[in-house]
Amino acid sequence: MTVDRFEPGRLILHRNVRRGRIGWVRPARVVLDDERGLLLWIAEGSPVAHEVNGVGLTMRGLPFADWITPTYQLAEGRWNGPPLLKFLPTGAAHSVWWFRDAAGRFSHWYVNLEEPGVRWDDGPTAGVDVIDQDLDVLVASDRTWQWKDEDEFVERLAFPEDYWVTDEKAVRAEGERVIGLAEAGVFPFDGTWCDYAPPPNWGVPDGLPAGWDRPPVR
Repeated sequence: MTVDRFEPGRLILHRNVRRGRIGWVRPARVVLDDERGLLLWIAEGSPVAHEVNGVGLTMRGLPFADWITPTYQLAEGRWNGPPLLKFLPTGAAHSVWWFRDAAGRFSHWYVNLEEPGVRWDDGPTAGVDVIDQDLDVLVASDRTWQWKDEDEFVERLAFPEDYWVTDEKAVRAEGERVIGLAEAGVFPFDGTWCDYAPPPNWGVPDGLPAGWDRPPVR
């Protein structure tokens, strides 16, 4: 079933969906969930899963024309990036991620352009499913910015029968809107949560919870 709010501290699944298939899965703790949106914490070393083709390559490992032809499967692994804070603003077509350096200090924001998330709750397992639109924006700590993955975005737009992005102009417009927020230094680019630290008892999940691969809600 769908749900309006998640309780702080609850472990949920943040999942990316591609044309009805799961692209990746990351377990995350709910930091807060209010009228502003959903704030999630992903611990370093968390168990994850991501889509691969028949020979184990990810979508970024080969041209998109080759990716759309093989059989797909989900491979489990571990999050090898830094701990992440992710904010999904209510009703917005993006999320904002806080990245940290090797010393654990805030380094930059990452604007992930995506369709607004859809929440679900099966009882023991719950989550939010998004559709990642691939084009992103990197925002440095001084609020200078640059587009990211524009080449991949353009490449995939040439395959409208297989690509999940249907409105290039809308994606770019959302990116430009968020860039304006960053340049102005307004929330969430005003220093909010840059020094966030999770409760020490949250730890790292032992594994993906049962039901992590349930059918997407979108």
